[in-house]
Amino acid sequence: MGIIKNKNDLNKMRSACQDAAKILDFITSFVKPGVTTGYLDKLCKEYLTDELKVKSATVGYAPPGHSPFPGAICTSVNHQVCHGIPGNRILKNGDSLNIDVTIIKDEWYGDTSRMYHVGDQSIQSLRLSEIAYECMWKGIQKVKNYARLGDIGHAIQKHAEEAGFSVVREFCGHGIGKNFHENPQVLHYGKPNTGELLKTGMLITIEPMINAGKRGVKQLSDGWTIVTCDHSLSAQWEHTICVTDIGYEVLTVSSGTPKPPSFIDNQDIF
Repeated sequence: MGIIKNKNDLNKMRSACQDAAKILDFITSFVKPGVTTGYLDKLCKEYLTDELKVKSATVGYAPPGHSPFPGAICTSVNHQVCHGIPGNRILKNGDSLNIDVTIIKDEWYGDTSRMYHVGDQSIQSLRLSEIAYECMWKGIQKVKNYARLGDIGHAIQKHAEEAGFSVVREFCGHGIGKNFHENPQVLHYGKPNTGELLKTGMLITIEPMINAGKRGVKQLSDGWTIVTCDHSLSAQWEHTICVTDIGYEVLTVSSGTPKPPSFIDNQDIF
């Protein structure tokens, strides 16, 4: 379980998370029709290696049962839910794209993702991305010392379903720190007042995957890419969070980080 034990560790974790967010800032201007996801990956890998001087956590990452992941970013387009492999796919006007990046800096992991709009978007695509973003923040809003993980999941599920969307259940947020994935599992659905207690210093990701249609998903033959079973659009946002005595600190922030929704008090974020 990732737990911050002193100020020096927190500063290192902040730095790793901030650099991960900087990569998403950097790539924003390159996301446009006619660009391949492989080209975006190449740019991100060069930037994190040459400019930020950090290491990709995903290149060569191979949990049990998986072949090594080839990319420095995950690129999930339209109905791809997560873990999309960057390659020869050409982005088209109207595509929605999630870019997920994880880096290692001074032994600490920074993990974050954002949605990108390629050209003109449909009303449904824009609304799905907005609701998914709000869902992430509804979950973040519940984070504080001695809150329960079920409170986070319930807030996310309630907001998504009230908007007519569904929550993917096969994938979740997680503990993080000096390891990529640690306990606890942070489910994006659940019941209030259930689940593990959060404690000051815990590090977690909140990263809901929200589908426009039904929640069912499946894995493609590449062994990585997850897609919606009904081919409906999917959207995801992710922040890494540190639990504090009075609430939370969002660690994956940068100059280009989108502003929180209006229901969040900006003064309470950092």
